[in-house]
Amino acid sequence: MKLAVVGATGLVGREILKVLEEHQLFPDSFIPVASPKSSGLPLTFNNCRYFIHTHEQAIAEKPDVAIFSAGGATSKEWAPRYAAAGVTVIDNSSAWRMDPEIPLIVPEINASILTRNHKIIANPNCSTIQLVLVLAPLHAKYKIKRIVAATYQSVTGTGARAVKQLENERKGIQGEMVYPYPIDLNLFPHGGDFLENGYTSEEMKLVNETHKILNDYSIRITATIVRVPVMGGHSEAINLEFERDFSVDDIFSLFNNSPGIILRDDVKNNIYPMPLEAVGRDEVFVGRIRRDESQPNALNLFIVADNLRKGAATNAVQIAEYLQLKNLLGG
Repeated sequence: MKLAVVGATGLVGREILKVLEEHQLFPDSFIPVASPKSSGLPLTFNNCRYFIHTHEQAIAEKPDVAIFSAGGATSKEWAPRYAAAGVTVIDNSSAWRMDPEIPLIVPEINASILTRNHKIIANPNCSTIQLVLVLAPLHAKYKIKRIVAATYQSVTGTGARAVKQLENERKGIQGEMVYPYPIDLNLFPHGGDFLENGYTSEEMKLVNETHKILNDYSIRITATIVRVPVMGGHSEAINLEFERDFSVDDIFSLFNNSPGIILRDDVKNNIYPMPLEAVGRDEVFVGRIRRDESQPNALNLFIVADNLRKGAATNAVQIAEYLQLKNLLGG
């Protein structure tokens, strides 16, 4: 496989390289791509030295796959050009997620819809990926009617400049403010841009992408995004209402047999999901599973995952692995 990584020097781009090494997915040809100002600079991957390419140089080398993690504007401009050259693009931005012609993929759930003709594939939002991975087996068995979600999202979801803001504040250094308020010793219910309906763009991504991935637009979903002073890992407090009743023991068993999920639920010993445990891991952790006693057929649970891993880099790499395994690359 000939692989290009677009945005290879960014926060998620560097994580993609790390995941590729850990998964031992070593392409026959590796093509790192970044902004023009980085063109020609060295980059190390798999103990080998490579040099940053421009988009034109990368397309000319005809990679089989290009994993994009360089923002929506870059994806809108360049993904179609790569696709026109026969390259399969796996895009981490929000640019293509809600396009009805573009598949939105979490491999454990819906990779089977992919064909050789899909030349642009969208990677969902980080908070959506960890949510739907847990919801999919529940929806298949009990049919979800309503979801109430509150997410507690790491500064790494905003990017390197937000991480720097948190680090500066903890050291007492006056620096660039990416957020409208200090984030250290603070949190705020604000992620993305505020929309006319009072929700933020991040909240509506969670709603719209969940509908698309689960392929069920009848589910009622509402969400609140909270930014918290955590370096790695998004957390989600979720309340679900089902059409059918359930037993908590059956749900434990369901999660124990679901790929990509780790059950962490032993409250007598203070065992539950936490970002500290999830950071650097590919799996999604779920716990605090309990019946909602205020509503029939309702359930509470808590979900945590490393947003740079399964929430972005790992999911994209898993899509590439699936394409290679199923021989879906090429014209």
